[in-house]
Amino acid sequence: MSLLQQDSTELDDAARGEELTKGSSHLILTSIVAAVIVTIAITIYVLAGQKPPDATGEIEQVWAHAQHSESSGFDANGAPMPKEEMDQVYVFTLVKLHNQSKEPLFLHNIMTNATLDDGIHSSYAATAADYDRVYVAYPSMPVPHGKALSLITTIDPGQTVEGTIVSAFHLTKQQWDARKDLSFTFSFQYKPSLTIAPHSAVLDQ
Repeated sequence: MSLLQQDSTELDDAARGEELTKGSSHLILTSIVAAVIVTIAITIYVLAGQKPPDATGEIEQVWAHAQHSESSGFDANGAPMPKEEMDQVYVFTLVKLHNQSKEPLFLHNIMTNATLDDGIHSSYAATAADYDRVYVAYPSMPVPHGKALSLITTIDPGQTVEGTIVSAFHLTKQQWDARKDLSFTFSFQYKPSLTIAPHSAVLDQ
């Protein structure tokens, strides 16, 4: 009898151990499922809370024209003076901006950003009037003279505007050609700025 009782006790202990192991497995599985559900819920919450940008845009085309200039060597009174040389690169950009918000967007500034070996060089875009004056100063400018994009443009909700801007860098053509990156920053009143990089190659003219 004692042997039977001893064997029965050992069997009971083994059964209880097996049940404990099964319970632990269920607990681990339940914890993993709960963690996955919480992660999914957090992801949905974050994505739902993200607001799309107020403005989107596209750089449709970029033209670059290197211009070497030198002074006449005479001052306003006709007296001789040392000649001055200057190298500039004019960057013309055809851009399209779209307002996908429910409020008007007030454009008030545009910058062209070129990354060179020594860092980022930025140049403000010229006003619409100065854009047109470039073609008066250089009648043989080989870049298409399109409609200028005003720097004080108001873009209504759902509206898309298109136009060309020009910026000038005091760089030689060699320095310009060695750039590492190019982008354009559009600033709006009371709204985050929009920075766009061109997807097509810059046309050298």
